[in-house]
Amino acid sequence: MLRQSPLAAADRRENDAEHSWHLALMVMTLAEYADEPIDVGHTMKLVVVHDLVEIYAGDTPLYDTAAGESQPEREEAAADRLFGILPGSSGRELRALWDEFEARRTPEARFAKAMDRLQPLLLNWMAKGGTWRTPGVTADDVRARKAVIGEASAPLWDAAKHLIDEGERRGWARSR
Repeated sequence: MLRQSPLAAADRRENDAEHSWHLALMVMTLAEYADEPIDVGHTMKLVVVHDLVEIYAGDTPLYDTAAGESQPEREEAAADRLFGILPGSSGRELRALWDEFEARRTPEARFAKAMDRLQPLLLNWMAKGGTWRTPGVTADDVRARKAVIGEASAPLWDAAKHLIDEGERRGWARSR
């Protein structure tokens, strides 16, 4: 499944496998910046599983509000289908991980979600704005959609806001 985010080289879009691999590495290297202690191994499981439903549901562009409205229903149906075909405990374990990621009730799930929002931000930065240049998307939209980073890591959210502000200054993300 191809995602909307361009790679740093900006010559093609990232796929889900690359995205999840990037997130796993980010969890390993950035865990010390989590506001709450996290189990790194468990958090890595969450980031590896979190986008499996896109096999059936497809990628939902972050700034596509119309597609975002149907995303929960599409992904829930995809989760039922995907995890339902797996044998017993495997299907239940992966479904539980996916549900945990979606609910964001644990420190691990909040940090996993933060990495899921930070990683494309970094790719967009390297691609001189990337999807921030989508018509109708403003720097305020980027800030609003990335604010979840702050639920798990104040220092990483500060760094993210700096990049968004600088991207806006450089004209990569439009001001309102």
